[in-house]
Amino acid sequence: MAHVLIVDDERDLAELIDFNLRAAGFNTRVASTGEAALSAAREQQPDLVLLDLMLPDMSGVDVCRHLRANKATRDLLVVMLTAKGEEADRVHGFEVGADDYVTKPFSVRELVLRLKAILRRGSPTHDESAPYKLGPLTLDVASHRFYVDDREVALTALEFRLLEYLLARTGRVQSRELLLSEVWGLSSALETRTIDTHVMRLRDKLGSARGFLETVRGVGYRIVDPASS
Repeated sequence: MAHVLIVDDERDLAELIDFNLRAAGFNTRVASTGEAALSAAREQQPDLVLLDLMLPDMSGVDVCRHLRANKATRDLLVVMLTAKGEEADRVHGFEVGADDYVTKPFSVRELVLRLKAILRRGSPTHDESAPYKLGPLTLDVASHRFYVDDREVALTALEFRLLEYLLARTGRVQSRELLLSEVWGLSSALETRTIDTHVMRLRDKLGSARGFLETVRGVGYRIVDPASS
C-alpha cells in the first residue's frame, strides 16, 4: 500500500488523518514542520505528500518548491492541504508543482477516497490506450511511462497529463485558458504563470525533441510534428 507523508502542525487534525489513512491501509508518517517533512522525505521516500500550506517554520509552498528542486523527490505526488479556499491560493500551489489541492474543512472519508484517486492517477493505468509516438517521443499511457530516444524520462503526474493532452491534439494550438481549465481544473478567468512554468519544465524534459513543443505567442502552446511540415 502507498506510503503517505502527512505534514501539518495541527496535532489533532494530523492524528485524525493519520488514524484514518492507516485504517484504510496506507502506510503513514507525520511531520509538523517543513524541515521535518523534508528530512522525512529524504529518509523514506513517500508515494504522496499531504502538505499543509501554513507551517510554523516555512510555508507549504516553500516545502513543495524544495521537493521539486531535489532530484530524489521532484516526482513525488504533492497534495496541498489548507484552510484557504481562494482560487489564487490553489494556483500558487500549482505554480510550484503541487499535483492537487484539498481545502479545509473536509470529510476525512472523502479525503481518503480523494488520495486513492490521486495515487491511481499518478500510477500506471491498465487501459488499452496505444502509446503516443512522435519522432523520438513515446508516451505510453497504459504503463504511464515516457521515453525520449528510447530512454525513459520521469514526469510528474501533472506533466504527464499536460503532455498527453497536447499530444492528443498534435498540431492544434491550445490556449492557456483552455489548458488551465482542462488539465488543471481551474477557472480560465484568472491570469497566471502556471502554464508557462510547467511548459518550460516539460520542454526541458523533451530533450532532442524540445522544439516539438511550440509557443504560439499571445495564444498558447501546441505540439508539432516536424514530419508533416
